[in-house]
Amino acid sequence: MGQNVPNTVIFTAAVLFLSFSSVSSSFQYNTLVVNTLPSSQIFSSPEPESLTSTVSDSTTSLTVHLSHVDALSSFSDASPLELFNLRLRRDSLRVKSLTTLAAVSTGKNVTKRTPRSPGGFSGAVISGLSQGSGEYFMRLGVGTPATNVYMVLDTGSDVVWLQCSPCKVCYNQSDPMFDPAKSKTFATVPCGSPLCRRLDESSSECVNRGSKTCLYQVSYGDGSFTMGDFSTETLTFHGARVDHVALGCGHDNEGLFVGAAGLLGLGRGGLSFPSQTKNRYNAKFSYCLVDRTSSGSASKPPSTIVFGNDAVPETSVFTTLLTNPKLDTFYYLQLLGISVGGSRVPGVSESQFKLDPTGDGGVIIDSGTSVTRLTRPAYVAFRDAFLLGATRLKRAPSYSLFDTCFDLSGMTTVKVPTVVFHFSGGDVSLPASNYLIPVNSQGRFCFAFAGTMGSLSIIGNIQQQGFRVAYDLVGSRVGFMSGAC
Repeated sequence: MGQNVPNTVIFTAAVLFLSFSSVSSSFQYNTLVVNTLPSSQIFSSPEPESLTSTVSDSTTSLTVHLSHVDALSSFSDASPLELFNLRLRRDSLRVKSLTTLAAVSTGKNVTKRTPRSPGGFSGAVISGLSQGSGEYFMRLGVGTPATNVYMVLDTGSDVVWLQCSPCKVCYNQSDPMFDPAKSKTFATVPCGSPLCRRLDESSSECVNRGSKTCLYQVSYGDGSFTMGDFSTETLTFHGARVDHVALGCGHDNEGLFVGAAGLLGLGRGGLSFPSQTKNRYNAKFSYCLVDRTSSGSASKPPSTIVFGNDAVPETSVFTTLLTNPKLDTFYYLQLLGISVGGSRVPGVSESQFKLDPTGDGGVIIDSGTSVTRLTRPAYVAFRDAFLLGATRLKRAPSYSLFDTCFDLSGMTTVKVPTVVFHFSGGDVSLPASNYLIPVNSQGRFCFAFAGTMGSLSIIGNIQQQGFRVAYDLVGSRVGFMSGAC
């Protein structure tokens, strides 16, 4: 017996080694080009676009360039590492805002800040750097004659709004503030009108206050808010003028979006820009987000957004949109599972991403969130499967919200396990640069996902980079097309 034990141990060890070798050999890999964060600033301010040339009232599609917030002049003195850290701070607050909104919609016990009344408004404006502001900005004109401004694109909210003079309390923006008194096309919405009644009860208080003008009020999960007159105005984009867009003209705005004049809501609700322009653009839009260091050079095309039928390539991989009965703003997708290295991760299942009848849980896709968040059990299983195929990579300490990092210093390319998202309707295979990202200039790269203790999972814009992500509200679907920027 004494001689059999060592033989058994040796045999078992051999089986484990062969099993591991078999798993390793069957892994599928992507090639990652090791481009670290630059040590010095390389961002340039976006080139100004002509918003008034080739203007047509009847155009059925339009394309507009997008700018990342890092490229705005207000960040010109920050290093790439400082910008990256600011992005992660914004991202954490953005996720908190979205999860809070989702929790409130399901009736969970979440404390929601009550904004001050206009008569008693006071206090300092919180810098947008500390708020969950959006990542991508669009240049457009507001009013007649047009005042050119930057607006944040946000698929996580509906109401279109911007700061207006006179402004009681406003944050700093990069452009002159819009003055409705100087626009020939500005009109306030009467209190009690059908358009006013389309606002949520919490957003419209004109009846209670005896106002003749419809008032709007939008609160965000981080405690920021905007309030003022609900109105209609003309918006001018590159190549198109859109009349009678319902928007909030904000006279009291706390926190939110540094640099930008306001927000262009791209959500699924009835007052979002795609919903309002349904008759013209068929409630279709898409964006393609390139690396945030891109300034639109020949080698790096700019990020773009397209509205209209041209926005939705029929060769895309489509997945059906799910409907949250409690919240119509977010874009919910049905995520069935995730593969790493060519095999399904056993610990990641459809049940972990289920949107239940009360509106709890689910997976949303969001333009303003950077890092994808997955429910904690799914994330742990996903991460561990990735580590199993990345044993040849040198581990590095964790960084910020990233608990899985590697030291790739001295390398030019490296093999990393493939990652595929399985949606109802099709699979989306991510390029390596969409899930292993640089966090400094010394060669540290981190797995660009994080776990969340909440039930809501969010697919962020790092994972969307390089895809044309198409939203078809009428067809109730979202499409992904690789390399279509």
